[in-house]
Amino acid sequence: MKRSSVLMRLVAIGAAVAALFTAGCSAERSGGGPAAGPAGPVKVGLVTKTDTNPYFVTLRDAAKVAAQQQGAQLIALAGKFDGDNEGQVAAIENLVQQGVKGILITPSNSGGIIAALQQAKSRGITVIALDTETDPKDAVDATWATDNTDAGRKQGAYVKAALNGAAPKLLMVDGTPGAAVDTQRHNGFLSGIGLANGAPQIVGSANANGDQNLAQQATENLLQRSTDVNSVYTINEPTARGVYVAMAAKNLTGKVVMGSIDGGCQAMPDVKSGKYAATVMQFPKKMAQEGVNAVVAFAKDGTKPAGFHDTGSQLITDKPLGGLESKDTTWGQQNCWGSVGG
Repeated sequence: MKRSSVLMRLVAIGAAVAALFTAGCSAERSGGGPAAGPAGPVKVGLVTKTDTNPYFVTLRDAAKVAAQQQGAQLIALAGKFDGDNEGQVAAIENLVQQGVKGILITPSNSGGIIAALQQAKSRGITVIALDTETDPKDAVDATWATDNTDAGRKQGAYVKAALNGAAPKLLMVDGTPGAAVDTQRHNGFLSGIGLANGAPQIVGSANANGDQNLAQQATENLLQRSTDVNSVYTINEPTARGVYVAMAAKNLTGKVVMGSIDGGCQAMPDVKSGKYAATVMQFPKKMAQEGVNAVVAFAKDGTKPAGFHDTGSQLITDKPLGGLESKDTTWGQQNCWGSVGG
């Protein structure tokens, strides 16, 4: 082979290598979005606290519908129980390995998953909190959630008004210690009813992880100490149902004003029948829809979501009280967990 022919082939190979190198560099986006990947639908990861609580089942189903509408693929994982921090961390790592463009998460422990989220963000994945803020808040790019302090305040204000001037003798059945949503709802309720943490009017308190059976057991234990109660705070509606069973066993249901938060469809007949006097509706479908839309936008053009987006809350009761804006259970049944909040 002539030397000139060899030289020409070497030049051609060098040009091809240079072209490949240039193409690889051009795949990076200056806007901070993910690099172009193989053809296929955008993968959106979702990590909920559990896959059994009806609230999170609704959120997951709404996210699935939103992903289908966008031509995206939803990969949904969950902790084994409310407070399963290790399970959520494992789910985040799993989603990173599956090549998702974004992760939507309802954090069980708002501080315990930070390292895993930071690892995901370092891989070019956008991370969005749904329902529950992280601690610190900027551990995620954006949050779509209820203003849980305000939701708790609405519950507390209703219970205070329903007591009609009587001094509270209050039981507080909380969720998971240290979780942001639990702290915010707890403090909001106390603000609404006009009490401080540790006030003598709080005659008993317990944590039940948002679980109906645990709430029933916790309330039974509290009532063994004293049945002189007239009001109850509950972190969510499964908790309220558990508390109701314990109260009914002591013939206290007609003597106690109980409020809750969630606004699920199952709650509407509960409120109507008087199991609890009021609930505060959230809008998880809106959280899911807007979270999925934000991930797809990021995957398409690098637009990164930012900030806190309040998806709204609504007091629901069939016993409206002066000065408190509310909707009845008929409205609640038509809109439960829908996308009309804001």
